[in-house]
Order: sequence, then C-alpha cells, then structure tokens
Amino acid sequence: MAREYNNPEIPDLRAALELLTVDKLKELLNLLPSGTKATRKADLIAVVEHGLSGEKLKALWEKLDETQKLAVAETIYSADGYFNASRFKVKYGVLPLFENKKEGRGYGATPTVLRLFIHPASTYGSAASGYVPEDLNRRLASLVKKPTASPLPLVDELPDYVEMEDEEHEWQEDDPGITLIDLGGVNTMPAQPPKVNVSTVEIPLIRRDTEVDALAELTVMLRLIDQGKLAVSDKTYLPGAAALRELGNRLNRGDFYPPEAISPDGVDSIGPIKAFAWPLLLQTAGLAELHGKKLALTKTGRAALGKPVAETLRLIWQRWMKGKQFDEFNRIDAIKGQTGKGKRSMTSAAGRRAVIEASLKQCPPGAWINFEGFSRYMKANGHDFEITREPWDLYIAHVEYGSFGHWGFHDWHILQKRYLACLLFEYAATLGLIDVAYIEPWEAEWDFGILWGVDELDFLSGYDGLMYFRLNPLGAYCLGLADTYQPSRPQTKTVLQVLPSLHVSVVSGSPTQEEGLFLGTWAERNSETLWRLDRGKILESVERGQRIAELRDFLTARDDQGLPETVEGFLAQTSQQANALKNTGTVLLIECQDEAIAELIATHEQAKSISQRVGPTHFAVKPDAEERFRQAMHSLGYGMPRGN
Repeated sequence: MAREYNNPEIPDLRAALELLTVDKLKELLNLLPSGTKATRKADLIAVVEHGLSGEKLKALWEKLDETQKLAVAETIYSADGYFNASRFKVKYGVLPLFENKKEGRGYGATPTVLRLFIHPASTYGSAASGYVPEDLNRRLASLVKKPTASPLPLVDELPDYVEMEDEEHEWQEDDPGITLIDLGGVNTMPAQPPKVNVSTVEIPLIRRDTEVDALAELTVMLRLIDQGKLAVSDKTYLPGAAALRELGNRLNRGDFYPPEAISPDGVDSIGPIKAFAWPLLLQTAGLAELHGKKLALTKTGRAALGKPVAETLRLIWQRWMKGKQFDEFNRIDAIKGQTGKGKRSMTSAAGRRAVIEASLKQCPPGAWINFEGFSRYMKANGHDFEITREPWDLYIAHVEYGSFGHWGFHDWHILQKRYLACLLFEYAATLGLIDVAYIEPWEAEWDFGILWGVDELDFLSGYDGLMYFRLNPLGAYCLGLADTYQPSRPQTKTVLQVLPSLHVSVVSGSPTQEEGLFLGTWAERNSETLWRLDRGKILESVERGQRIAELRDFLTARDDQGLPETVEGFLAQTSQQANALKNTGTVLLIECQDEAIAELIATHEQAKSISQRVGPTHFAVKPDAEERFRQAMHSLGYGMPRGN
C-alpha cells in the first residue's frame, strides 16, 4: 500500500481492539452480520477480528457509502497513516459519518460500519479521527484504490469580474416592536427578524502583470539606496511613513492599491504592499544594510547593479525563502499575540515558505489559477503547514474571548490561507514572479465571521482581495522551472544623444525611472529630456564603488553614434583623477616634545621601520604598530602616556 509499516504508533488490529472498552467492542460486534454472541473482552476481540477477514471484510466494505470509502482510502494512502478530518473536508466538502446519534432522549451515539475500518488512536480518541491498523490495511489492498489528487484550479480565461453575494436586511414597517425598560430608559426593538434579500454583485477585477514592473523597480530601489534616500528604523529595519510615500512614488505603476484606498466606512485602510516589501527583500537578500538611519548598498548590492536584473531577482527570492529576519504573518496585524510569549510559539517562516514554494512549482507557467482553489488544493493534497504551535496565544481584540484556540478559530482558511495570500501578493508579486488579479479586500468573502470581536472589521488582512494569480516567465526562472529567462515582451529602448558639450539629450522614447536615476548619479538634470555630465557627481559615484565604465556602457548602449572625443577625454581624465588618491587606512599621529627627540626617533632602526615622519616634530604610526613603537621609545628612554 502507500505507506511503510514501521511506525510503532500504528499497531495491528488486535492491538487496536485491545484499546477499546467492552462496551465499545460490543457496539462493533453489533455491526457484524453474524449472530455470534460474546461477553468476555478476549472473545469479543476474536470475533471482531475474524469478522474483518476474507469475504466478510469485502461484505463490510460494500456497506460503506462513497464518502466513507473515500475516508478509508485517504487514510491508508496518507503519508502518516492517519485520517485528517480537516484535509478531507477541504477536499470533498463533507465529512464521513463515524457515528449515528441516538434517537429520542437517549444520550451518546452508536458507531457506523466505518469505525470497523478506521479505529481511534486511544481509548477515548476523537470520534472523527483514527487510523487503519497495519494488518487490516494489507487486507484492503485489493479493495481500495488510491484516491485521485485534487487538481489545480486552472482557469481557461481570466474573467472581467467576480460574483459576490450581497445581503440586504429589510425590516417590516408594520412591526409593532417590543418595549424594553431598563436603567437606560425605555427602548423599542423589532419583534420580527428582518427579511434578508440576497443578490449577486459583479465586482470588476483589477489585473496587474508584474514582470516588467519588477525588472524596472529593482534597479530603481538599488539606485535610491545608493544615493542615500531610503531611511529605515534602526530597531525594526522597517521603513517609516515618509519612506513608504517616497517608495510608493517610485514604483513603476504605483502600488497594488492607491495610498488613499480605505473601506467604505472610512475605518480600515489597506496600506502599502510593494513599497513595504522592497526594503525587507533587499535587506534579507544581503543587497542592502543599515548605515546610521539609512540603507546603504553592500558589496553584493553594488555588484547587482552590473548584473542581469532577472538573475538578481532570483537571488532575492531564494534568500527570502530561507530568511529568518521577518515573518510575513506579522503583516496580518489584526491578529494579536504574535509578540512576547506568542512569538515563541510561532512556527518557522522558512518552513512554511518551503511548502508553498513546492506547491507553486506545480503551477504551469502562463495559466491563471483561482487563489481560493489553490489554497484548498494545497490542503487537500497534504501540502499543509502550521502557523503556530499554540493557537491560544493568538487572538482578536481580547486575549481570552477572541483567542484562536477556540474550536474553528484556527482553521486553515483563517490562518494558513491568510499567510499564503500575504506571501504571494506582497512578496512573490512584488518580485515579479506572479501576475495577480484582485479586488478590494472589503469586497471579498467575509469568511472569518466565526471569530469573536470581528464585527468592526471589514477584512481580516489587506490581502483578502487576491482572487487569481499566474506564474509568469520570470517566476518560472526564479523557481528553477526554466534554465534561462525569456521575457514576456521586449523592453522599449530609450535613444540618447551624447553631445561634445557633455550634455545628454533624449532623442526618442521616454526614460524609465531606472534610467533617470542612473543618469542622476553621474549628471545634473537640466530638464525632462536633458542632463549634463558633472565631474563632482562622477567623483562621488566612484568613491561609492561605482565604475566609470558603467556610465560609458550605459551611454554607448543608447547612442548609436558613439561618444564624442571631448566626452571620451573628459571621462578618461576624470577616471584618472578619481583614483589619484588612495586611502591606506587610519594612523596614529604622534607629536614629539621637540625636534631633538624627533631626530633620535628618525634615526632609530626599530622606530623608523614602523613610523613615518610627517613634519618637524610629528610621526605617523599604524594602530597595530603602537605597542612596538612604545617599546622603541622605551629603549630610547622616553615614554608616551596612553590616551594622548
């Protein structure tokens, strides 16, 4: 069968029956077709075990309904050998019947035939859980077919809108009402419940193809950081409100939602998505790091400016998958308790990402996929993960009443689906791996109504509006599904003319933000279409680690006429001057009391080998040679107080 029989937690049928009480065994005996009677536990076990063999087993199998048969199949072909009720419910929409409730005023329930196949894991195990014992599993080999995997919810064509149900409550005008008298006075409430009118509303989809945006935005972000224009907190490493506004203005076509996007009641705002993600992605990937209060490019980040952008985007995604600095679930800030004690219970974000990435790799590039269906596909096929090891730590509004530990509060569609949406929408889409189609989150299905304290929430997370996504060529490359990157469409080329006067003029096309920022690093901008190369800016760029060769390559790639001699000469001279001085590191400047002492030091064999005279009475000494210089001074009979 599907699993190996080396799990000591899954015993054989006799051991499973031994766990049951005599009363439970008698209930199972009543499910068998024979009229055999038994009262002693050993006899009951023997009769039930005999009834689950040969043709008798086949007859019992035929008594199961289709849902119960599927439950047995899912159990014996599962990776761990146990029946997973939540996974089964997601895949089939129903749960199998394990028990029949007693009619009348009787208490308790009697087992169905399914309980002869799926046995509880303990004496008082859950009524809707259990396993198929190993020997019984083998006997079922010829009867039970492997269940088919849930297919990916592919969409033939992306719709223009999604349909959502809208409820309107209509109160009866002639309702006499009920009068209530309390300390607050006299109040009247309706006597009859309102009439609920359900209608279907068509909500237009917002579509964003992200590939071209990401290719342009990555370089823009690196240039902004290189110019010292991106500040983040030195405690959280997150951008503040001002930085988020600046980043939002630099995005290729703006953020996924406009900055002013807010729910109809004016309470819940979505906030930035792409603008928030970029600084975290670049820091986690090691392309940028904090210097003071602003981000600066690392050696890797600077090298990325000269590499193919798609290659760098793939590097960022790979490093984000393994990163430990940030947990995307923190972005679902309506769910409290993620810090302090609750933080210790959160599972590894890297582990969750690995499961999601494996599922993404099953998606055929170019095909639109229903997000809700993809979430169910993951759960139904065992590609699941946990958000927290202790859901009681998480809560809405109130740590006790709103705790996610309550039944149904931590189901897959509440926690895991939200995390999945955040990772896809805020990080995979920002990096250009997936194209997305979405609506405003307050227009999405309100599927979290079971939670306590959510009456005032229009949505649980800003990613609730994600409806569809598709893996594009850049995503296929970043996920390792393609060896090379072939863009969906060629990028338009801006044609420049470099003049002998050091001016750079736009001849055709419109410079992208990336091109504008690049030119701004080396030249002064005179107008929307005109720059002039500036020696001071070029020197600053070289001091930051950039190469004049990058500027020359940029200009020659956009000017088919080649660079004028005056420009070539200007660049060559500036390059020479930019490297005229060399920083050899810091030194200790030591001052002698008079020139006579300085002369002694200058002629001392040991002292002159580790110092350099820089004036009548001054010597320069490398910090690591300070102690040897002191010893030389001691041999001359002189001392040098520390700290001077």
